[in-house]
Amino acid sequence: MITLFELAGAEDARRFSPAVWRVRMALRHKGLAFEGRPWRFMEKEAIAPSGGATVPVIIDGGKWVRESFAIAEYLEDHYPDRPSLFGSPQGRALGRFMLAWVDRTLAFPVARLILTDIFACLAETDRDYFRQSREKRFGVALEQVCPDPDAELANIRTLLEPVRRLAAAQDFMGGAEPGFADYALYGTFMWARMTSGRLTLAEDDPLRAWLARVDALFDAEGPKALEAAGMSGR
Repeated sequence: MITLFELAGAEDARRFSPAVWRVRMALRHKGLAFEGRPWRFMEKEAIAPSGGATVPVIIDGGKWVRESFAIAEYLEDHYPDRPSLFGSPQGRALGRFMLAWVDRTLAFPVARLILTDIFACLAETDRDYFRQSREKRFGVALEQVCPDPDAELANIRTLLEPVRRLAAAQDFMGGAEPGFADYALYGTFMWARMTSGRLTLAEDDPLRAWLARVDALFDAEGPKALEAAGMSGR
């Protein structure tokens, strides 16, 4: 069975890493059995054999693979008889682009919006590390990173316009069927929903229907995890 190391908060059930959620959905898409193992920021020795210090990391038959797109490609290439994550070379390129867009355009604004909520969810052993590393990254105290949450939310909603247009035209990011491009974006929503109630969509936003479609996949993988973490009403 594949082992997936999943960043967890104070409670084991609060698995909130956006990158891990991409992999978790990819594993479900492939229909592969896996054990999700809770991991915290200060447990870097547990994943040292991967050659990195962050999750996602999987172990498959003794092989360590890290980083979400590398893991997706590994699953696609090593389990070709299972449902495809990409569908075509063009779909693989779309997945790579979507991941880059999410990481370069969306991740920092969402992080600013929910940073203090993430801090409140962490295990006590992770809090000093998180505060020091994030304050170094943003250049101010955690509590000063997002002085105007309403303005930040409005900015994020504007940034979502490219994927909103896709959601208005088709069921999933790549067309009629779900794939890694969806999971790249879905991970960001799960990150926010697992830790915070701040990232919301307007009532008439086509992304709401897209999110509901992805939520329904794999016997409601996302909503069940939210419920287990006590965040199902967010």
